[in-house]
Parts: sequence; structure tokens; C-alpha cells
Amino acid sequence: VQLQASGGGLVQARGSLRLSCAASGRTSGSYDMGWFRQAPGKEREFVAVISWSGGYTYYTDLVKGRFTISRDNAKNTMYLQMNSLKPEDTAVYYCSAGARTSTGIRGRYWGQGTQVTVSS
Repeated sequence: VQLQASGGGLVQARGSLRLSCAASGRTSGSYDMGWFRQAPGKEREFVAVISWSGGYTYYTDLVKGRFTISRDNAKNTMYLQMNSLKPEDTAVYYCSAGARTSTGIRGRYWGQGTQVTVSS
């Protein structure tokens, strides 16, 4: 499975962005999918996960109420709608496919990352 993340960019605080993650290759598997992010000088952290069916979602408290994860299996694409962005959301965002856990997702496949920069 190959994952391609896109949609990052520069936005002002309180603005919005929508990230996309397109899957290709052997996509017939029932993978849960999720987003992680890594800010400069920090470890990569979990952001959100969505089950294969889309019926289960889970977010880190840092983005709950501001970000929404979704997927369109017909298009093999996952999304992350980010609203009310804050400067501390600045990071490289990575998408992943794997199996969800009680606290996130155990990623098996990873995308290349897309930069999100939020200015104050």
C-alpha cells in the first residue's frame, strides 16, 4: 500500500485546511487509517484515527472539537479537516494505514508527510 498525503500549506491562526491521504496499490485490505504529526524538535504524535468502515473515530485531546477525520473508501482517500488552527498545530502531518488500538493506531504503512504551518 502506498500513501500520498497532500493539502498542507501556510494558514493564519483560526484558519482552516483540509488534508488528504490517497491510498494506492494493494488497497483491498480492511485497514484502519490515521494521522500523526511531528513538530520541529519533538517526537511524532498521534492525531486521529478512523476505522475501515468510518464508524469509529478517535482524537487526541489536543485537536478534539477542531479536527474531523473522514474517509471515502470508493476513492481510497482519507481526509483531515482542520478548523480553528493554532500556531501549535504547526508540524509535518503524516498519514498511516494499519490497525487501530485503544489509544490510536499501529501504523503499518506511512505517507511521506505534508507541512502545515500556522502563523500567529
